Amino acid sequence: MRARLAGYVSRAQLVVGAVAAVGLMIAGAGVLERSRLDARAVMETSAAGEASQDTTLPLIPREFRGVWVATVANIDWPSKPGLPVAQQQAELLTILDRAAELNLNAVLFQVRPHADALYKSDIEPWSEYLTGTQGQAPSPMWDPLEFAVRESHARGLELHAWFNPYRARNDASKSPLASNHISRTNPTLVKPYGRFLWMDPGEPLVRRRTLRVVLDVVKRYDIDGVHIDDYFYPYPIAQARGRGELPFPDDASWNKYRAAKGQLSRDDWRRENVNTLVRELAEGIRTEKPWVKFGISPFGIWRPGSPPSVRGFDAYERLYADAKKWLNEGWGDYFSPQLYWPTYKEGQKYPVLLEWWTAENTKRRHMWPGNFTSRAGATGTGSFSVSELLEQISETRRNPGATGNVHFSMRSFVRNQAGMNDTLRLAPYRHAALVPASPWMSAPPPPSPRVWMGRDTRGRRTVELTTVTGERPWLWVVRARTSRGWQTDVMPGAQTTWTAAGTTDPLQVVVSTVNRIGEERTQ
Repeated sequence: MRARLAGYVSRAQLVVGAVAAVGLMIAGAGVLERSRLDARAVMETSAAGEASQDTTLPLIPREFRGVWVATVANIDWPSKPGLPVAQQQAELLTILDRAAELNLNAVLFQVRPHADALYKSDIEPWSEYLTGTQGQAPSPMWDPLEFAVRESHARGLELHAWFNPYRARNDASKSPLASNHISRTNPTLVKPYGRFLWMDPGEPLVRRRTLRVVLDVVKRYDIDGVHIDDYFYPYPIAQARGRGELPFPDDASWNKYRAAKGQLSRDDWRRENVNTLVRELAEGIRTEKPWVKFGISPFGIWRPGSPPSVRGFDAYERLYADAKKWLNEGWGDYFSPQLYWPTYKEGQKYPVLLEWWTAENTKRRHMWPGNFTSRAGATGTGSFSVSELLEQISETRRNPGATGNVHFSMRSFVRNQAGMNDTLRLAPYRHAALVPASPWMSAPPPPSPRVWMGRDTRGRRTVELTTVTGERPWLWVVRARTSRGWQTDVMPGAQTTWTAAGTTDPLQVVVSTVNRIGEERTQ
């Protein structure tokens, strides 16, 4: 991927020294300061020649641009179960290519829809959404997660593995349960709830299994993040003939807790079960690989009345999800509350909810709200215009506590629904952006760049991209100053050369490296 930021000059600029090298000016400044996206500057383009004499190094904008790729019920990928492997791979490459074309920088790929796996696992069965039959391996054998990680990184995209921690069977499931599915190997841990099967959050063995599954992936795959969504205790199901909501059948685990002299109320005990899982996931991931982000995407309303104008579903009472506590404690590295309502929706206004979430972010973790992008340009209840989607992105950028968005889901981008891709590329996503840095996380520092100048067979100026130690960075950033101003290219760490656009030599070239937590270093 070569994502171009032609003409962008940030208002927040860093002055650097320069040294001559092979007729060009090669600038160096050590580790660059971290910057937040200036949305107005990104959407403006400098006039031709305006910045030609400006040697001030422009900071690249920082914004998370993620997209959920859902595999449950084949929402986004694969388009249907049981496709030939070559077609599955082609569809996945189309998704990743589209994400790169749109200047997105992260893909949240669902790998555990319900106690199954879209990757090679010794713990859980292959997902029916891949092969059509739960437990049946693909033939010829391949590993979708390994493939997705490799191909995402080749495009400069982060790959976050998305897990569902408790759901054991979806109401859309069709194939028989595999012999190694948890409902077969340990049925006392799994409860029927309506047409679903649900792993009981009150059972410590369930928590240990989810932790084992997640950390197995963290250890074996070069992922950039672990992601969980809003499914904790199940969304309540109404019983027939007005008999109220179906109670969740956790009497056995509750009675064991009480017999052990537990003092919490049943509701508080349920919330603490979920709290414990979230905390242990955060601790386990950081211990195993401290550069892997842990992201949580809770329901967009913590509680009605928070803030006072907000009405709607109470996730604290009904899902036993105390997302405010997780945020206040800093257990996640990023939070993507599902703000799935328009900016004008009474009782659930997007900017009002976003302001509440950012105000609660006392540990200053990343706030990257989720958008219901599939409703943009659609028809029916809850739909809104593509211009409203752009307004939501603008509202995020106007909030100083938020630095990006996550879109649900990829199918709207694959279809270019209502021409949204063209609109995004012309306006908010016209230029590439780096994922905001995570200073509370730990990773090896960016390697020092070492550049060699040359020319290609067409006489264009080229730069050989290497580092002093020979190790690859996560990303390369090349800034080139021409007579028309600065242009910036973001490239994956595996890329080895950069070539100037056109036949005129740049006046100045600056090469920098970026590591896994977003720190940037120039040569």
